[in-house]
Amino acid sequence: MKILVINGPNLNFLGIREKAVYGNQDYNYLCNLISEKAKKDGDEVVLFQSNHEGAIIDRIQEAYSDGTEGIVINPGAYTHYSYAIHDALKSIENITKVEVHISDIQSREDFRKISVTAPACDKQIYGHGLEGYLEAMDFIKASR
Repeated sequence: MKILVINGPNLNFLGIREKAVYGNQDYNYLCNLISEKAKKDGDEVVLFQSNHEGAIIDRIQEAYSDGTEGIVINPGAYTHYSYAIHDALKSIENITKVEVHISDIQSREDFRKISVTAPACDKQIYGHGLEGYLEAMDFIKASR
């Protein structure tokens, strides 16, 4: 199975930013965690990170025709206001999509409780730390 993992703004700063919220592990640790799980499960994983909304949309659209069967996406702050990412996700209905957030967005600031991108996904996982990415991969496999 081919799974695309998309990380949005500031996720490349894991281990640097707000350690009390996001933990001490850096972005490379997250990428290795995901890659090791994919290897163990016999899956292909493509990792993508961008701080730019248009690049994220372009990558979602590429998934439509590149054999991607599932998308794990952490849109970062775009979660709360990017209807463009919502529309890109919504347009690829043949691909299972899971939105992931490392922190418990429901126990943080009010603006973080609203996701405009989650309705375009099949599931949302939040507050499970980096393990949420692995749970999302399992959900995708189980749903195919």
